[in-house]
Amino acid sequence: MKRFCSNASFILLATLILTSCFESEAQKCRPSGRIRGKKAPPGQCNQENDSDCCKEGKLYTAYECSPPLSTHTNAYLTLNSFQKGGDGGGPSECDNQYHSDDTPVVALSTGWFNHKSRCLHNITISGNGRSVVAMVVDECDSTKGCDADHDYQPPCPNNTVDASRAVWKALGVPPNEWGGLDITWSDA
Repeated sequence: MKRFCSNASFILLATLILTSCFESEAQKCRPSGRIRGKKAPPGQCNQENDSDCCKEGKLYTAYECSPPLSTHTNAYLTLNSFQKGGDGGGPSECDNQYHSDDTPVVALSTGWFNHKSRCLHNITISGNGRSVVAMVVDECDSTKGCDADHDYQPPCPNNTVDASRAVWKALGVPPNEWGGLDITWSDA
């Protein structure tokens, strides 16, 4: 009887471990493809805020998903201009408008943007020991890039919160350090 119980316990434990592994594996966001870089025509890639331009022939990873959400989702904060003529390109996806860089607004990676389901909703961003509430107004496209519609910039990574200057100011990050910061975010 003792041997049966210990064998049954071992089988149960092994099953739980394997189930847990498969479940966490299923929640991972995997690349959905690659995009071959095209060189931008002269004057077509706005490098404001140190934005990258696609390099001819380079392969860029594309994602249709983002990491799973939690109450404090890890992400990487980047700097973007949402103003007309800024490095964000065209008007925002949510309202077809441009937004002042003095307003706390963000673009989320494709998976988190979730087919506009977060449009004009607020999120709370925490980083540098502070928090700020910002409105989602755009998608940081993780599926496409290196074309005129995307200002000849590569696709966004799948864990990006692309933020206006107002967000960076509110987080108290010195201007000479703007551009990239590990943060957490949640729906407000």
